[in-house]
Amino acid sequence: MLKEQLVKVFSLMKPGMLFQYEPELDAFLEFLIWRFSIWVDKPTPGIALMNLRYTDERAVALRGKVRTGLEGPGLTFAQKMWYCVAAVGGQYIWARLQSFSAFRRWGNSEQRPLARRAWGLMQRIEGLFKAASFGNLLIFLYTGRYRNLIERSLQARLVYESPNMNRAVSFEYMNRQLVWNEFSEMLLLLLPLLNSSTVKSFLHPFSKDKSSSSKEDDSICPICWASPTLVYLALPCRHRYCYYCLRTRCAAVPSFQCSRCSKPVVAMQRHGSDVEHKTQSQ
Repeated sequence: MLKEQLVKVFSLMKPGMLFQYEPELDAFLEFLIWRFSIWVDKPTPGIALMNLRYTDERAVALRGKVRTGLEGPGLTFAQKMWYCVAAVGGQYIWARLQSFSAFRRWGNSEQRPLARRAWGLMQRIEGLFKAASFGNLLIFLYTGRYRNLIERSLQARLVYESPNMNRAVSFEYMNRQLVWNEFSEMLLLLLPLLNSSTVKSFLHPFSKDKSSSSKEDDSICPICWASPTLVYLALPCRHRYCYYCLRTRCAAVPSFQCSRCSKPVVAMQRHGSDVEHKTQSQ
């Protein structure tokens, strides 16, 4: 959200100006969040909504008393500084290193052996980090401690801030948001799979006037149901199509059949011409 608001400030300036400074922008925003939350022993906005705070797990473990989930001091000075180094500096250095290696094409086979070895080493480090993050996720789902590797290495654990907390968001609003998110994800998945011409062909028999004559039917393309600007005939049945509709269907389906008579289309011919064009099946 902060990045979106900050980008809007530069919306009237030269397009793409912020693209080359995107790692610096992300690091700056991450530093601001760290400075006004973890550094001053306050939770981030998201953590505050969940009634959580950071504690030093090492100090709690030394006490050896019965755990309630609320006890424990905040993070030490060293933990805060190392959190900033890892979350802000580490991510920035890695992002810059990836962009620099991609620009220099270290992974290209024509590069020097040293550059190729450095590229291979980066790929291995990235693979090991992803594997370790996945393993940490499985452990987190089982034990409920340390969401990421940074928290596990620093032993910084999230616990409840207070035993009682009023719900800031109603259940009705949460249900509406969940339903809308699932519905939007379903649309994003299904819409690219739908073809507008296929939908029109499927819905056309339900909306078409049954009293229309066969002559009027032959004057429109049976795929897009529009009047063809460049008329082509499907051979041997000689039914009229748009060139684009007929050409794309024949290229996509080697054994394409006419949408009107269901006969196999073996060639296509421009209306008023004697030159035939073979389909892919031929």
